Amino acid sequence: MTAETKPDGLVGGSAPARRRALILPAILTAIGIVALMGLGFWQLERLIWKSALIALIETRIHASPGRIVAEPEWPRWKAADDEYRRVRLEGTFLHDKEALVHANAPRDARGNVINGYFVLTPLRLAEGGIVIVNRGFVPPELADRTKRAGSQPQGEVAVTGLARASQQRGWFVPKDDPAMGQWYSRDVPAIAAAAGLTRVAPFIVDADADPAQPWPKGGLTVVRFPNNHFEYALTWFGLAATLVGVFAVFAWRTLWPSS
Repeated sequence: MTAETKPDGLVGGSAPARRRALILPAILTAIGIVALMGLGFWQLERLIWKSALIALIETRIHASPGRIVAEPEWPRWKAADDEYRRVRLEGTFLHDKEALVHANAPRDARGNVINGYFVLTPLRLAEGGIVIVNRGFVPPELADRTKRAGSQPQGEVAVTGLARASQQRGWFVPKDDPAMGQWYSRDVPAIAAAAGLTRVAPFIVDADADPAQPWPKGGLTVVRFPNNHFEYALTWFGLAATLVGVFAVFAWRTLWPSS
Protein backbone atom coordinates (compact mmCIF):
# COMPACT_ATOMS: atom_id res chain seq x y z
CA MET A 1 0.00 0.00 0.00
CA THR A 2 1.37 3.41 -0.92
CA ALA A 3 0.64 6.72 0.75
CA GLU A 4 -1.97 8.85 -0.94
CA THR A 5 -0.64 11.82 -2.85
CA LYS A 6 -2.65 14.99 -2.31
CA PRO A 7 -3.07 17.81 -4.83
CA ASP A 8 -0.71 20.02 -2.83
CA GLY A 9 2.07 17.48 -3.35
CA LEU A 10 2.31 16.48 0.36
CA VAL A 11 2.15 12.89 1.54
CA GLY A 12 0.26 11.52 4.56
CA GLY A 13 -2.64 13.91 4.90
CA SER A 14 -3.64 17.42 4.08
CA ALA A 15 -1.40 20.38 4.93
CA PRO A 16 -3.97 21.92 7.33
CA ALA A 17 -4.25 18.64 9.24
CA ARG A 18 -0.50 18.40 9.59
CA ARG A 19 -0.25 22.01 10.72
CA ARG A 20 -2.92 21.35 13.34
CA ALA A 21 -0.90 18.36 14.53
CA LEU A 22 1.91 20.75 15.39
CA ILE A 23 -0.15 22.99 17.67
CA LEU A 24 0.20 21.00 20.91
CA PRO A 25 3.91 20.13 20.40
CA ALA A 26 4.57 23.79 19.58
CA ILE A 27 2.85 24.95 22.78
CA LEU A 28 4.74 22.41 24.92
CA THR A 29 8.01 23.34 23.20
CA ALA A 30 7.39 27.04 23.82
CA ILE A 31 6.70 26.36 27.50
CA GLY A 32 9.88 24.33 27.76
CA ILE A 33 11.96 27.01 26.04
CA VAL A 34 10.58 29.73 28.31
CA ALA A 35 11.31 27.59 31.38
CA LEU A 36 14.86 26.75 30.26
CA MET A 37 15.64 30.34 29.30
CA GLY A 38 14.25 31.49 32.65
CA LEU A 39 16.58 29.11 34.46
CA GLY A 40 19.48 30.37 32.37
CA PHE A 41 18.79 34.02 33.20
CA TRP A 42 18.29 33.08 36.86
CA GLN A 43 21.76 31.54 36.86
CA LEU A 44 23.16 34.75 35.37
CA GLU A 45 21.52 36.69 38.22
CA ARG A 46 23.09 34.24 40.67
CA LEU A 47 26.45 34.78 38.96
CA ILE A 48 26.21 38.54 39.54
CA TRP A 49 25.16 37.99 43.17
CA LYS A 50 27.90 35.40 43.86
CA SER A 51 30.61 37.53 42.23
CA ALA A 52 29.61 40.52 44.37
CA LEU A 53 29.57 38.33 47.49
CA ILE A 54 33.04 36.96 46.77
CA ALA A 55 34.38 40.46 46.17
CA LEU A 56 32.84 41.63 49.46
CA ILE A 57 34.31 38.74 51.42
CA GLU A 58 37.73 39.22 49.83
CA THR A 59 37.60 42.84 51.00
CA ARG A 60 36.61 41.80 54.53
CA ILE A 61 39.25 39.12 55.05
CA HIS A 62 42.09 41.37 53.89
CA ALA A 63 41.01 44.43 55.89
CA SER A 64 42.68 45.52 59.11
CA PRO A 65 41.14 43.89 62.21
CA GLY A 66 38.29 45.87 63.73
CA ARG A 67 36.28 45.58 66.91
CA ILE A 68 33.65 42.88 67.14
CA VAL A 69 29.99 43.78 67.20
CA ALA A 70 29.06 45.13 70.64
CA GLU A 71 27.12 42.80 72.95
CA PRO A 72 23.86 44.84 72.80
CA GLU A 73 23.83 44.19 69.04
CA TRP A 74 24.36 40.43 69.29
CA PRO A 75 20.65 39.51 69.09
CA ARG A 76 20.48 41.30 65.72
CA TRP A 77 23.75 39.90 64.33
CA LYS A 78 23.50 38.71 60.72
CA ALA A 79 26.06 36.68 58.84
CA ALA A 80 25.37 38.64 55.65
CA ASP A 81 26.48 41.84 57.38
CA ASP A 82 29.46 40.57 59.34
CA GLU A 83 30.68 37.08 58.46
CA TYR A 84 34.34 36.80 57.38
CA ARG A 85 35.06 40.28 58.73
CA ARG A 86 38.51 40.44 60.31
CA VAL A 87 38.20 41.30 64.00
CA ARG A 88 40.29 41.80 67.09
CA LEU A 89 39.13 41.08 70.63
CA GLU A 90 40.62 40.83 74.09
CA GLY A 91 39.62 38.67 77.01
CA THR A 92 40.40 35.63 79.13
CA PHE A 93 40.15 32.09 77.84
CA LEU A 94 38.00 29.62 79.76
CA HIS A 95 40.10 26.58 78.93
CA ASP A 96 38.10 24.25 81.15
CA LYS A 97 35.05 24.95 78.95
CA GLU A 98 36.69 24.14 75.61
CA ALA A 99 34.90 21.89 73.13
CA LEU A 100 36.53 19.66 70.54
CA VAL A 101 34.77 19.50 67.16
CA HIS A 102 35.65 16.68 64.78
CA ALA A 103 37.40 18.09 61.73
CA ASN A 104 39.89 17.50 58.95
CA ALA A 105 42.79 19.83 58.26
CA PRO A 106 45.78 19.77 55.88
CA ARG A 107 48.92 18.15 57.18
CA ASP A 108 51.40 19.36 54.58
CA ALA A 109 51.80 21.35 51.37
CA ARG A 110 50.74 18.33 49.30
CA GLY A 111 47.23 18.59 50.71
CA ASN A 112 47.26 15.36 52.70
CA VAL A 113 44.65 15.51 55.44
CA ILE A 114 44.34 13.99 58.88
CA ASN A 115 41.44 13.58 61.22
CA GLY A 116 41.48 15.65 64.34
CA TYR A 117 39.64 18.40 66.14
CA PHE A 118 39.01 22.10 66.11
CA VAL A 119 39.53 23.53 69.59
CA LEU A 120 36.67 25.89 70.46
CA THR A 121 37.43 27.86 73.60
CA PRO A 122 35.17 30.50 75.17
CA LEU A 123 36.80 33.89 75.61
CA ARG A 124 35.32 36.05 78.37
CA LEU A 125 35.47 39.72 77.46
CA ALA A 126 36.16 42.45 79.99
CA GLU A 127 32.49 43.46 79.84
CA GLY A 128 31.41 39.93 80.79
CA GLY A 129 30.13 38.67 77.45
CA ILE A 130 31.61 35.54 75.90
CA VAL A 131 32.82 34.85 72.37
CA ILE A 132 33.65 31.30 71.36
CA VAL A 133 37.00 31.23 69.58
CA ASN A 134 38.00 28.49 67.18
CA ARG A 135 41.65 28.44 68.18
CA GLY A 136 42.58 25.96 65.46
CA PHE A 137 43.27 22.33 64.72
CA VAL A 138 44.90 19.60 66.81
CA PRO A 139 45.58 15.96 65.84
CA PRO A 140 43.95 13.18 67.90
CA GLU A 141 47.01 12.67 70.09
CA LEU A 142 46.71 16.26 71.31
CA ALA A 143 43.00 16.19 72.03
CA ASP A 144 43.79 16.15 75.74
CA ARG A 145 44.71 19.75 76.50
CA THR A 146 47.12 18.68 79.25
CA LYS A 147 49.32 17.24 76.48
CA ARG A 148 49.57 20.60 74.73
CA ALA A 149 52.31 22.21 76.76
CA GLY A 150 52.12 25.99 76.69
CA SER A 151 48.98 26.00 74.58
CA GLN A 152 46.69 27.48 77.22
CA PRO A 153 47.56 31.15 77.62
CA GLN A 154 46.45 32.58 80.93
CA GLY A 155 45.24 36.04 81.79
CA GLU A 156 44.31 38.75 79.30
CA VAL A 157 44.98 37.79 75.69
CA ALA A 158 44.35 39.40 72.31
CA VAL A 159 42.91 37.40 69.45
CA THR A 160 42.60 38.31 65.79
CA GLY A 161 40.63 36.29 63.30
CA LEU A 162 37.54 36.03 61.14
CA ALA A 163 33.99 36.29 62.39
CA ARG A 164 32.04 33.19 61.37
CA ALA A 165 28.40 32.23 61.69
CA SER A 166 27.32 29.40 63.94
CA GLN A 167 27.40 26.15 61.99
CA GLN A 168 24.26 24.07 61.65
CA ARG A 169 24.48 20.32 61.25
CA GLY A 170 24.14 19.24 57.61
CA TRP A 171 22.37 16.18 56.25
CA PHE A 172 25.51 14.05 56.22
CA VAL A 173 27.04 15.30 59.46
CA PRO A 174 26.66 12.98 62.47
CA LYS A 175 24.46 14.17 65.30
CA ASP A 176 26.25 15.95 68.13
CA ASP A 177 26.34 14.22 71.52
CA PRO A 178 26.87 16.97 74.12
CA ALA A 179 26.70 14.53 77.04
CA MET A 180 29.69 12.62 75.66
CA GLY A 181 31.48 15.73 74.42
CA GLN A 182 31.19 14.57 70.82
CA TRP A 183 30.78 17.55 68.50
CA TYR A 184 30.58 17.45 64.72
CA SER A 185 29.32 20.97 64.05
CA ARG A 186 30.38 24.35 65.39
CA ASP A 187 26.93 25.00 66.83
CA VAL A 188 27.30 28.01 69.12
CA PRO A 189 24.00 27.75 71.06
CA ALA A 190 24.42 24.01 71.67
CA ILE A 191 28.06 24.29 72.74
CA ALA A 192 27.28 27.22 75.02
CA ALA A 193 24.34 25.40 76.61
CA ALA A 194 26.39 22.25 77.19
CA ALA A 195 29.06 24.32 78.96
CA GLY A 196 26.50 26.24 81.02
CA LEU A 197 27.49 29.57 79.49
CA THR A 198 25.33 32.66 79.14
CA ARG A 199 25.77 36.01 77.38
CA VAL A 200 27.40 34.22 74.45
CA ALA A 201 27.87 35.87 71.05
CA PRO A 202 25.90 34.21 68.21
CA PHE A 203 29.08 33.93 66.12
CA ILE A 204 32.49 32.30 66.33
CA VAL A 205 35.88 33.85 65.69
CA ASP A 206 38.29 31.67 63.70
CA ALA A 207 41.65 32.66 65.18
CA ASP A 208 44.62 33.53 62.99
CA ALA A 209 47.76 31.40 63.17
CA ASP A 210 49.98 32.20 66.14
CA PRO A 211 53.67 31.44 65.50
CA ALA A 212 54.25 31.30 69.25
CA GLN A 213 51.59 28.58 69.64
CA PRO A 214 52.22 25.54 67.38
CA TRP A 215 49.03 23.93 68.69
CA PRO A 216 46.21 24.49 68.16
CA LYS A 217 47.10 25.39 64.56
CA GLY A 218 45.05 28.46 63.64
CA GLY A 219 44.58 30.30 60.39
CA LEU A 220 42.97 27.32 58.64
CA THR A 221 39.70 28.95 57.64
CA VAL A 222 38.82 27.88 54.12
CA VAL A 223 37.51 30.83 52.14
CA ARG A 224 36.50 29.25 48.89
CA PHE A 225 33.15 29.65 47.20
CA PRO A 226 32.26 27.68 44.07
CA ASN A 227 31.03 30.01 41.35
CA ASN A 228 29.83 27.82 38.49
CA HIS A 229 26.72 29.81 37.66
CA PHE A 230 27.99 30.85 34.22
CA GLU A 231 28.49 27.18 33.27
CA TYR A 232 25.02 26.39 34.63
CA ALA A 233 23.54 29.22 32.56
CA LEU A 234 25.22 27.93 29.40
CA THR A 235 23.80 24.49 30.16
CA TRP A 236 20.23 25.79 30.40
CA PHE A 237 20.61 27.95 27.29
CA GLY A 238 22.12 24.99 25.47
CA LEU A 239 19.16 22.80 26.41
CA ALA A 240 16.79 25.50 25.16
CA ALA A 241 18.65 25.64 21.84
CA THR A 242 18.57 21.85 21.61
CA LEU A 243 14.82 21.87 22.21
CA VAL A 244 14.40 24.39 19.40
CA GLY A 245 16.40 22.15 17.10
CA VAL A 246 14.43 19.04 18.03
CA PHE A 247 11.12 20.79 17.40
CA ALA A 248 12.36 22.18 14.08
CA VAL A 249 13.27 18.67 12.86
CA PHE A 250 9.95 17.30 14.13
CA ALA A 251 7.99 20.10 12.42
CA TRP A 252 9.88 19.62 9.14
CA ARG A 253 9.17 15.91 9.09
CA THR A 254 5.53 16.49 9.98
CA LEU A 255 4.93 19.08 7.28
CA TRP A 256 7.08 17.48 4.60
CA PRO A 257 7.16 13.75 5.42
CA SER A 258 8.39 12.82 1.96
CA SER A 259 11.40 15.16 2.01
